[in-house]
Amino acid sequence: MELHKHINPPLFFTYLCVHALILHSCLGLRLSGNETDRLALLEIRARITEDPFGVLNSWNATVHFCSWHGVTCSHRHQRVTRLDLRSLKLAGSISPHVGNLSFLREIYLQNNSLSNEIPQDVSRLRRLQDLLLQNNSLSGEIPSNLSSCSQLIRIAFSFNLLVGRIPEELGTLSKLREIAIHDNHFTGSVPKSLTNISSLEIISATGNNFSGSLPDTFGQMTNLFVLAFDANSLSGTIPPSIFNLSSIRIFSVTYNQILGTLPSNLGVAFPHLEFFGIGRNQFSGPIPVSLSNASSLRHLGLGGNRLHGKVPSLENLHSLERLLLAATI
Repeated sequence: MELHKHINPPLFFTYLCVHALILHSCLGLRLSGNETDRLALLEIRARITEDPFGVLNSWNATVHFCSWHGVTCSHRHQRVTRLDLRSLKLAGSISPHVGNLSFLREIYLQNNSLSNEIPQDVSRLRRLQDLLLQNNSLSGEIPSNLSSCSQLIRIAFSFNLLVGRIPEELGTLSKLREIAIHDNHFTGSVPKSLTNISSLEIISATGNNFSGSLPDTFGQMTNLFVLAFDANSLSGTIPPSIFNLSSIRIFSVTYNQILGTLPSNLGVAFPHLEFFGIGRNQFSGPIPVSLSNASSLRHLGLGGNRLHGKVPSLENLHSLERLLLAATI
C-alpha cells in the first residue's frame, strides 16, 4: 500500500501551518531583543536635530545596526553594549528609548550640544557602568531613580545646566568610583549618603552652589583620592576624619566660607598629596610645618585666609610648581 494513501491532505496542511507558526514564533522570540535594540537606536537618532558630520547617516537599513557608527554589540547575542557618540557636535535631546537598550554598559555622549533633561528611563539600564554626558547643555535634575543602575562605576555630568539637589539615593551605588558634577547649578547640602560608597575614588563638584558643611562621615571613604568642591558656598569646618584619608592626592575647596585650623600633621597625614587648595576661605591658625614633608606637592594654595606664623621650609618640595600665599599672613 502506498504511503500517500494514508495521509489526510487537510490534516497534513494544518500540521504544516501549525509547525510553521510555531517556528515563526520561536524565531520571533529569538529576534525580538535585537529588533528592540534596532528600534531604540532609530528613536535615538530621531531626537538628534543636528549632525554636522553626518555620522548618523550610517544608521539605516542597508547595514546591520551593530555596524552603525558609534554602536558596539556583544558577539554572542548581537545586543548593543556600548553607545559612543562623543565629540560629534550633535544637537537635540536624549531619547527615553535609550532605556530599551537593556544590555547597554557604556554611554558616551560627552562633548556635544545635547539639551533637555536626562531621561528617567536611563534607570532601566541595569547593566550600565559608564554614563558620560559632560560638556553638553543638559538641564533639569539628576533622576533619583538612577540609583537603580546598580552597576554604575562612572557618572560624569560636568559642564551642563543641571539644577537641584544631588539625590540621596545615589548613595546606594556601591560600585561607583567617580562622580564628576562640576560646573553646573546644583544646590543644597552635600548628601551624607555619598560617604557610604566605600569604592568612591573621585568627587569633583567644583563650580556649583552647595551649602552647609561637608559631612563628618567623609573619613570612611578610604579609597578617595580626589575631593574638589571649589567655588561653592560651603561653610563650617573640615571634618577631622578627612585628614585620616591617606589616599588623598587632590584636596581643593578654594572659594568657600570654610573656617577652622589645619592639623599640624597635614603633610604626614596626606603622604601622596599633589594639590592642596584652600584659598579664599576663613581658615586661621598656623601653617603646618609638616607641609615640608609633602614631597609630591605640586600646588599649594593658601591665600586669602587668616593663617599666621612662619612659612615652613619648602626646599624639599622639588615637585612644587605653584605657591599661593598672598593675603595669608
